[in-house]
This record gives sequence, structure tokens and C-alpha cells, in this order.
Amino acid sequence: MEVILLQKVENLGGLGDVVNVKPGYARNYLLPQGQALRANENNKAEFEARRTELEKQSVERITSANARKTAIEELHDIKVAVATGAEGKLYGSVGPAEIAQILTDAGIEIEKAEVRMPLGPIRQIGEYEVGLHLHTEVDATITVTVEADEQAVA
Repeated sequence: MEVILLQKVENLGGLGDVVNVKPGYARNYLLPQGQALRANENNKAEFEARRTELEKQSVERITSANARKTAIEELHDIKVAVATGAEGKLYGSVGPAEIAQILTDAGIEIEKAEVRMPLGPIRQIGEYEVGLHLHTEVDATITVTVEADEQAVA
């Protein structure tokens, strides 16, 4: 199925590109998310009419992502105090939702889906590098230090 991309989509194409994707990907993801239109004559004309508006929105998203990256770099690292066992293992884990919440509490709006933890959630005390995918063109890294919560040690 051919679609016109309304914004840059990672590993697919940029704004205005006409790409051929599997019908299920278009129907279930790209079209409902507002990232693409079916490639027909009416939609091509509609896209060309809205092109400058869409380009402006794209620049605003990149500017916003760069501003969040700058704020994250100023923060340097975050500390998380969690309940642990005798050997430094956590009761539970520290995952993307917890990291996103800590950053949001610090004043930086981060969605859970933007936190990248390819090795899975953190289950040990220590210092970890966590990637943040803020935009298709903007990535940031933050250091997460997991410490034992002295009040919650079993």
C-alpha cells in the first residue's frame, strides 16, 4: 500500500515521501497515528496544500526535542533509591516508567516510550547509562544511579 508520510518516520522516510508499506502497518499504525495518508490524487493535493504547515510543525518538534535534550544534559544524572535485599538485588526493578516519572518530576516531559533500555529493566544496585529517544533525529543519554533506600532495606 502506498502512503504519503506527514512526518519523518524512522527507517521509512521523511516528510512528503511516498513509500510502499504493508497494508497492516499502514492501517494499524501510520494512518491512525496521523503519520501518513493514503497515496491517491485527492490526498496528494491535500498534502501539497498543507506542506508548509507540516514542515513548520516538523521544525517545532525538532526544536522542542533539542530543548529537552539540553535540559537532560544539564541534569547529568538521576539517583533512584529503592528497597534492596542483602546482596544488592532490588525488590522489583527500575524500568522505563519509573525513569520517565523521575524525569517528569524533575521538570522534563518524557514519555515512557521515549526511554530506551535494550538490556531490560535495572535489577541491581549500580550506575547505568539509559538512552532517551526524543525524536527520530534527537537522542540523549542519562546516567541512572540506583542506590539502596536505607529506610526500606530488609
